[in-house]
Amino acid sequence: MDNSSVTDVWDRVVGGQPDPDQWLVLAMAAVALLAVVPPRIWPIARNAVTIAHEGGHGLVALLSGRRLDGIRLHSDTSGLTVSRGRPTGAGMVLTAAAGYTAPSLLGLGGAALLGSGHITALLWGATALLVAMLVMIRNAYGVLTVLVAGAAFLLVSWLADSDVQAGFAYAVVWFLLFGGLRPVFELQSKRRHGQAPDSDADQLARLTRVPAAVWVFLFFAVAVCCLLGGAQWLVDWRGWELFQS
Repeated sequence: MDNSSVTDVWDRVVGGQPDPDQWLVLAMAAVALLAVVPPRIWPIARNAVTIAHEGGHGLVALLSGRRLDGIRLHSDTSGLTVSRGRPTGAGMVLTAAAGYTAPSLLGLGGAALLGSGHITALLWGATALLVAMLVMIRNAYGVLTVLVAGAAFLLVSWLADSDVQAGFAYAVVWFLLFGGLRPVFELQSKRRHGQAPDSDADQLARLTRVPAAVWVFLFFAVAVCCLLGGAQWLVDWRGWELFQS
């Protein structure tokens, strides 16, 4: 690849793209809701949330100075991230808190990119994160899941036209924003029935002596704030004001 080709690719990635029509943005929000709400679809779609959840644990473990041993993703949409380091302290607390907050925070970051017109940068950035995560996957199902997700991002970013790229990117971001909320309710439901004694919230309670219910509420607050903040970036509310006036 010559220098001009490299420059063209770089410009394509970091350059801005025009905002899609608002009907497409809202349609992708509806598509995302259809992936999160229906009980028959959610168990499949939840795999994507698990990737973000475990990826959040892994990334924060590395950033906090812990040693990441590996990540496992299971067909029941559960996952496990194993890291080494001090069993207590800020690094362990941040690592444990990262899972349930990661999908929503990723969605918020994606909304910021889309709001500034960087659709291709979002697609390529997501592909890079999935490739980095693939190195740390330690089971076959996890490898397959991450490969499928990465291939989808790569194919859309490289082969699809601008409208398809925009629709895919907005659907993914909306899904992370909506999908980051439902697992929190599921977590609290399991805890209420005594089915998750070693959940992230309960581990955090043992680490910090702050009640697990407080941590669940924190997860919920982060998810709601990210959803509201992301919607501000994704939807052109000025158009709605003009319509209402």
